[in-house]
Amino acid sequence: MQLYIVRHGIAIDREDPKSPPEAERYLTEEGTAKTKQVARSVAAQGITADLLVSSPYLRAMQTAEIFASALEYAKQEISKSEALLPGSEPGAFFRELAKQKEAASVFCFGHAPHLDELVAAAVGVKHPVTELKKAGVALVELKRVSPPSGRLVWLATPKLLRKAGK
Repeated sequence: MQLYIVRHGIAIDREDPKSPPEAERYLTEEGTAKTKQVARSVAAQGITADLLVSSPYLRAMQTAEIFASALEYAKQEISKSEALLPGSEPGAFFRELAKQKEAASVFCFGHAPHLDELVAAAVGVKHPVTELKKAGVALVELKRVSPPSGRLVWLATPKLLRKAGK
């Protein structure tokens, strides 16, 4: 299984007086624009998706929807998983993912540092070895989904992906 791990785009700062509650924080205009560029760049590489799974938080769902558009994936088919919420135990997500036997290419959308913990669990290390930037993408090739056993194929910053898409 190819697992693309995507951190949500730039969202309204939690310290902003206009910031809504944590679950409702949304992508800024800049975050939306930059995330669209990243998603188009990923799609331009010929990458496809069998499954998109997102944290239920608004900013992650907005990021998933942007990628769905770029990957020609039906937005209403995006799954939500509480196992992608901040603070969730990484194994819970991999156990959920193991039930998706038909999915060869999966995108998941969530938050730091949880996604870095997912990458670590997938490659068999106890502590994070990555630091995904907002709208950054990592590809982990899983030989086994649960318990996870895989290798980090690549990790790209949003800046690199945006330049690659030009």
